[in-house]
Amino acid sequence: MSDTGTTPPREGSLEAPTRHPIEWRSPDYSNQQALDAELTRVFDICHGCRRCFNLCQSFPTLFDLIDESESGELDTVPKSSFAEVVDHCYLCDMCYMSKCPYVPPHEWNVDFPHLMLRAKAKKFTDGKTSRRDKLLSATDKVGSLAGIPVVAEVVNAVNASKVGRKLLQSTLGVHVDAPIPKYHSNSARKRLRTLVGRRTRAQAQNSANKVLIFTTCYGNRNLPTMVEDLVAVLEHNGVTTALPAKERCCGMPKLELGDLEAVEKLKTDNIDELYAWAQDGWLITAAVPSCVLMFKQELPLLFPEDDKVQAVAAAFRDPFEYLMMRHRNGEMAVDFKNSLGSISYQVPCHLRVQNIGLKTRDVLELVPDTKVTAIERCSGHDGTYAVKAEFHKASRKIAAPVARQVNSAAADHFTSDCPMAGEQISAVADDADNQHPLSLLRQAYGI
Repeated sequence: MSDTGTTPPREGSLEAPTRHPIEWRSPDYSNQQALDAELTRVFDICHGCRRCFNLCQSFPTLFDLIDESESGELDTVPKSSFAEVVDHCYLCDMCYMSKCPYVPPHEWNVDFPHLMLRAKAKKFTDGKTSRRDKLLSATDKVGSLAGIPVVAEVVNAVNASKVGRKLLQSTLGVHVDAPIPKYHSNSARKRLRTLVGRRTRAQAQNSANKVLIFTTCYGNRNLPTMVEDLVAVLEHNGVTTALPAKERCCGMPKLELGDLEAVEKLKTDNIDELYAWAQDGWLITAAVPSCVLMFKQELPLLFPEDDKVQAVAAAFRDPFEYLMMRHRNGEMAVDFKNSLGSISYQVPCHLRVQNIGLKTRDVLELVPDTKVTAIERCSGHDGTYAVKAEFHKASRKIAAPVARQVNSAAADHFTSDCPMAGEQISAVADDADNQHPLSLLRQAYGI
């Protein structure tokens, strides 16, 4: 297994991989017989290929089930065991985007992640999803409760104590050693309300450079400084920023759970507000790659008939994608005051699959005397996968190659666009003080 993250060239088609809309409202989507038939078809193709053996734990689980079966083939693997493969998939999309030679437009039409989503959706509609998993995906509700003053302090104290962590593992199945974030009652939206929260769409009608900040659940309640850094960097670049009047979770945690009805409700709660800003010429960004991907890719595939969803997707940009666009146009500030030295940079999966290139690396390397080494491998975190007791060991195994590269580099800084991935790798590596790229860029500007 290579630690470089490089993959062989795609076979079977010279065309770029394409995604079909997710037909989750079709009666066949939740039909168990039809689902089993498609799982069998795709698993048999994967068995014959095995190129994805070194990605997530889904593929080793599948191949072990086959190799240890009576015939050594898929036909003697009980269909009840298919759930083990599904449970290990956290929809990172890397098999689809970087490994599989049989994705559309290939005639075999393999979309492993979205097939796993279909199986998760079936599990959810059948009422087989655990209470723990539902709770972990309820980021809005948990954040609102844990973010109440006094409650936040209590939650943080419990989460920081050995006794509290043992209690979490015994009651909720949250692994005692898994990194879990702090909660802040002084949220990002509260902190920025006086600066950007009162701005309206009309106030910047004549501005050519205006960006709406979707704070995200994590940025709002768990890491508000990340959002403050984003706003500071954009404002330093002469960009007018604003916050939406209201904001709900992007829906990615519910998507990974298979709760597509909840995804639709969150989409409905968010999309009219975001669409209004997009129609007024605002671009939209978020500091967490998963949230950007949700609006850019997953919602348009789930709701292909919704023109507002498509318009919002067209308006969304990754923060460093936007900054590099400004740099190409000669509009990015390069008045850096501080060098950043050497940086080990883990590229999150949900950023890689956006197919925008390594824009974070490119922007950071504009800082004088700064060298960024990119590590294109998964952290194994995925928001909830790494914190679950039954998957934590597997998640650390996935993160280990990244941690080894971070350790050997001994760089001045370690960073990842995904704050959760950064914390996971920091926990596995010997000594990696995780800082978000936006924080590093703000340090370089000296603002």
